[in-house]
Amino acid sequence: MSYRFETLAIHAGHNDDDPTGAVTTPVYQSSTFRQQEPGVTSGFGYARTDHPTRRALEENLAALEGARYGLAFASGMAAIHNVLSILRSGDHVVSTQDLYGGAWRIFTKYFAKFGIEFTFVDAGDANAAGEALRPETKLLWLETPSNPLLKLTDIAACAALAKRRGVVTVVDNTFATPVLQQPLALGADIVVLSTTKFINGHSDALGGAVITNDEALFAELKFFQNAVGAVPGPQDCFLIQRGIRTLALRVERQSASAERVARYLRQHEAVARVHYPGFGAIVSFELDADVETTREFTKSLKLWTLAESLGSVKSLFCHPPTMTHASVEPEVRRRVGIADGLLRLSIGLEHVDDLIDDLEQGLASVTLEEKSA
Repeated sequence: MSYRFETLAIHAGHNDDDPTGAVTTPVYQSSTFRQQEPGVTSGFGYARTDHPTRRALEENLAALEGARYGLAFASGMAAIHNVLSILRSGDHVVSTQDLYGGAWRIFTKYFAKFGIEFTFVDAGDANAAGEALRPETKLLWLETPSNPLLKLTDIAACAALAKRRGVVTVVDNTFATPVLQQPLALGADIVVLSTTKFINGHSDALGGAVITNDEALFAELKFFQNAVGAVPGPQDCFLIQRGIRTLALRVERQSASAERVARYLRQHEAVARVHYPGFGAIVSFELDADVETTREFTKSLKLWTLAESLGSVKSLFCHPPTMTHASVEPEVRRRVGIADGLLRLSIGLEHVDDLIDDLEQGLASVTLEEKSA
């Protein structure tokens, strides 16, 4: 029987525990498992290779993305590293130019030193992405909506161009989540998630995931998962599974609140520009103010917490130029449109009127300061 998303979130991978009848997947706090004889196990041997709590999470994540295979990792960056591990010296990657600063850092500061080349394009133009492909291109890396400008990419169009050239399409689906977008159904080959964010939703566990329908890719990625060993512990797997059960409800409510926040910001005289694609729970905006005034604004908010990360039940905000994208060179940030006054909001589950009221009092101080200047 085929189940809908909300049902899969609660049931996929979450089998009742046979020995006890527990309705929640247990935290199997064990690093190793008894073998029947040398090299023969009853399903699990060593926790780095496979683990019952992690397997439940992996099966659940795969089901949510409409996939056959899922791999869980200790962080979103570990998941990104896992995918990049399929590359060799001389390979080429075409990537979205407006993307998470951590991805930019691992691309340009780590994998580039092994002779892997990266080209960054405005992937909102599928033709530009297609024209950047070369004979040595192995991956097309898409982030949509992008971080932090929330630009959209036509996944189906880009994936079709890549497939004709034998290029693997990877989509970072962290912002949209499988609630709002399922890239594999649109032609992508691999989905990457930071499960730290909306998937967990409570700011109490780090995690990442790589998901695919391709058996050969899965075998290679699984080999690197085991070989490198950047896997999550059972407690983090448990907490992420706990968050998944309310994922659909949370994203629906947060998205509705985000739309109202974006609409409010667009009409405020202190706001120069709002970035919001019309869905999702992230809103970015630029203050019509200098850097110092922007810093003062960040200190004025009461309900919004200035912090890295996003997707929590608690509303968070950050200043990308000095936080999430601080590792991106200033000239690169400006070229792709990340202004010094840009702020990124992650809408939580507080009452949206309280969130807007807090923004109102903070923006009022910016307006007064600008007028006095």
